[in-house]
Amino acid sequence: MAAITKRPTRLSDGRELIYYDDADTALAPERKPDLREPAPRPATATMRQDPLTGEWVSIAAARQNRVMLPPAELDPLAPASPTNPSEIPDLYDVAVFENKSPSFGPLLHDENAPEGLQDLTEVGIARTRTSVGRCEVVCFSPATTGAFGSLTPSRARTVIEAWADRTTQLSALPGVRQVFPFENRGEAIGVTLHHPHGQIYAYPYITPRTTALIRSLDAYGPTLFADILERERASERVVLAGEHWTAYVPFAARWPIEIHVLPHRHVADLSETTAAERDELATFYLRVLRGVDALYDSPTPYIAAWHQAPVGIRRDEIRLMLQLTSPRRGADRLKFLAGSESAMGAWIGDIPPEQAAAALREAVGRADQENPVGELPVAVSGLVTVDPAAAASTPDREADR
Repeated sequence: MAAITKRPTRLSDGRELIYYDDADTALAPERKPDLREPAPRPATATMRQDPLTGEWVSIAAARQNRVMLPPAELDPLAPASPTNPSEIPDLYDVAVFENKSPSFGPLLHDENAPEGLQDLTEVGIARTRTSVGRCEVVCFSPATTGAFGSLTPSRARTVIEAWADRTTQLSALPGVRQVFPFENRGEAIGVTLHHPHGQIYAYPYITPRTTALIRSLDAYGPTLFADILERERASERVVLAGEHWTAYVPFAARWPIEIHVLPHRHVADLSETTAAERDELATFYLRVLRGVDALYDSPTPYIAAWHQAPVGIRRDEIRLMLQLTSPRRGADRLKFLAGSESAMGAWIGDIPPEQAAAALREAVGRADQENPVGELPVAVSGLVTVDPAAAASTPDREADR
């Protein structure tokens, strides 16, 4: 068995950068420092409350400065080169760093920060709070194109370990109420970089979607997720089933392509999953994603959203769930959220969920034949953190084999 290695360091402006080396990595332990001239970090954004709903909106003007679909030679997530002083100064397997233009953070403390969940649920006119928290970028690979589904099982396992580790670390930050890993894939979704990557938001509040879920739990009872899983596993909407995970099209799917993935036992977030569950997820999730791409002749745009329990509340009732959604309703057609969905939140489904599940099962089977995932090359024993100061004296693992 081999461990995934975590190597924390800092960028020149003080932002945190963490390298996660594959269990079977070929990389040497040393990492080049960030030699760029430090740039000032943007001020932390401000949240404004919508008194009609009680929800909070972060006004993050610094996001307007984001790079928009640069050419591969100027990819800001690729390893740095003499002609491309990117965000990541050296070659990597998986890298996580603080977003340069965050929607939340970098401040974690402020005189106008939220004063607790009760403060956030009160409703008033012209209420503001500082958008404390953290936003991170998760680079799945040094490649300049691709998505999670194009990774090897070993690399997918490293990303899952990074998600779990960052969930633990971000949940411990002061003021963080919920941690949300996600991947946006495709220009139809609005991505600004072709590089295979995702993000993690650490919110200073419980999100509206989870707040609605809590209302359903209050109305139904604490067995909601267990009962959903039992019902879906017995239905014709199952797309793929494993020892630890099941993927299915939900009974009341909103999107033309919508897949939910639930673990078979109750875990509140990725940090609570076992090594065996993470190992299976690495190949299971790749099979689902390659099936989604096999539906049509071109890559499918999607949002892959890891819904996790909030920090500190309802963790015995809210189960970790992946919700993958795509607006693609045909080879050359997209579902746009028009009047009913956007204005009133009243959804109309275009494709019966049972029909969508049958198409996805067939696509996963076809992808298994034409683009097989394979198995993990080595068993993963867990995560080992290496002090960057000691990295120079750490022997090269490849040389020792």
